[in-house]
Amino acid sequence: MARFVGAVPADSSSPLRVYYGWPVLLVAAAAMVGTLPGRTQGLGLITEGLLADLHLDRVSYAELNFWATIVGAGGALGIGHLIDRLGSRTMLTLVSLALGVVVCAMSQTRSFAALALWVTLTRALGQSALSVVSLAMVGQWFVRRIDAAMAAYSVVMSVGFMIAFPSVGALVQQRGWRVAWLATGVTLLSVLAPLAWTVVRRGPEVCGLLPDGETTSQTTREPIDLMRPVASGYRWNDALGTPAFWIFAIGTSLYGLVASGIGLFNESILAQRGFGADVYYQTLAVTALTALAGNFAGGWLATRVALGRLMAVSLLVLVAGLLALPHVATRVQVTAWATAMGLGGGLVMVLFFSVWPRLFGRRDLGRIQGAAQALTVVASAVGPLLLAWCVELTGSYAVMFRILAGVIAAVSLAALIVPLPPAFSPGRVSTVPEHLRRINA
Repeated sequence: MARFVGAVPADSSSPLRVYYGWPVLLVAAAAMVGTLPGRTQGLGLITEGLLADLHLDRVSYAELNFWATIVGAGGALGIGHLIDRLGSRTMLTLVSLALGVVVCAMSQTRSFAALALWVTLTRALGQSALSVVSLAMVGQWFVRRIDAAMAAYSVVMSVGFMIAFPSVGALVQQRGWRVAWLATGVTLLSVLAPLAWTVVRRGPEVCGLLPDGETTSQTTREPIDLMRPVASGYRWNDALGTPAFWIFAIGTSLYGLVASGIGLFNESILAQRGFGADVYYQTLAVTALTALAGNFAGGWLATRVALGRLMAVSLLVLVAGLLALPHVATRVQVTAWATAMGLGGGLVMVLFFSVWPRLFGRRDLGRIQGAAQALTVVASAVGPLLLAWCVELTGSYAVMFRILAGVIAAVSLAALIVPLPPAFSPGRVSTVPEHLRRINA
C-alpha cells in the first residue's frame, strides 16, 4: 500500500496513485460556485423580489451595487498577497466562513443602509477574495498541464453553477429571496469551509511534489527545501507592465461588464421584449449549459490556437450577442442568443483562468491574478449602472448594447495585434535550483 505525505501517496510506483492537485481542483471549482451570492448573476436571482420588498428603484439599486462592487474590489488586491504568504488552504477556509456569515446576515436585512453594507461585503469576500483564492489554487498545483487543468476546472465549475442557479432560483420563487439567501449562507458555512480545511493543502511542495505531479525522485535525490522559493515567473509589477496583461485583463473585464449588466437586469431586459420570468430562468440554464461547451472548446483550442486570436474570437461572439439582443422576438431567438452568450463566455472563462500562469508563471501568481480580478470587479460594477442609466434616459437598453458592442470590437482587434511577452526571461525568475527551474519553465 502506498504511503501518504500530506494526504498524497509518496510511493510513485503505486498504480492507484492520483496526483493530489486534482482533488484540490475540485474544491477550487466548488469555491468558485460558492461565490454566487457575491456575483452579479447571483444577485440577479433575487433582484426583483428584493426591490419589491425594500421598495427600491432600479437606479438606486444599481448605484448601490456600483459602489459596493468598487469598494469590494479591494478584496481582490489584498487577498493575493495573503495567499502568497499564508497559503490557499487557510485563506479559503477563512473567506468561506466570513462569506457564509455575511450572506446569512444579508437575508435578514430590512434597511437600505444595512443592504449596502452586506452587498459590499459579499462583493469583497465573494466576487473578489474567494474568486482569487479559487483561481490561485489551480495555478499553484499545475504548470505544464495548466490548460487541461483549467478546462477541467471550468467544466466542473459550470456544472456546479448549472445546479446552483436553478436551485436558488426555484427556492426564490417558492419561499422568497430571504429563505433562499439564508440557505446559501448556511451551505457555505457547513459545506465549503469544512471541505477547504479538510482537503486543500498549501501547495505541491508541502506534499513533497512538484507542480503537475512530479516527485523529487523523478528529477533528483535532493529534497525540496520548503524555505526557498520554487516557483518561476515574472514579478507582478513586471507582468503589469506588459501590453498583453492589459489586453487580456481589459478583454475579460468587458465580458464581465456585459455579463453583470445583463445578469442583474436580465428579467427586466427580457420583459421589454415581451417575455416572462419563466423565459429568464430558462436562459440561465441555456447559458450555463452552452458555457460548458465553451469550456470544452476553450480548453482544446487554448493548446492549438494563439491566445490573442482566441481572445479576439471570444469577444466577437460577445459583440454578436449584444447586437442581437435588442431584436429577439421569439423563444427560439432568445435561446439562440443565450447559446451565443454562453459559448463566448465559456471561451473567455478558460482564457481568464489559464492565461496568467501561462504567460507570467507562478512566482507572483496571486498578486497578478488579484490585479486582473480587481479590474473585472470594477467592470462588473459599471455594467449594471450603465444599463440602469440608459433605460432611465431612453426607456430601453438597446443604445447601450450597441455602444458596448463597438468598444468590444475595438479590443478584439487589439488582441490580434498586441504581442505576447517572452516566457520567463532570466531577469524575472526567482532563485530556484536549476533542475526545478527546468521543470517549472
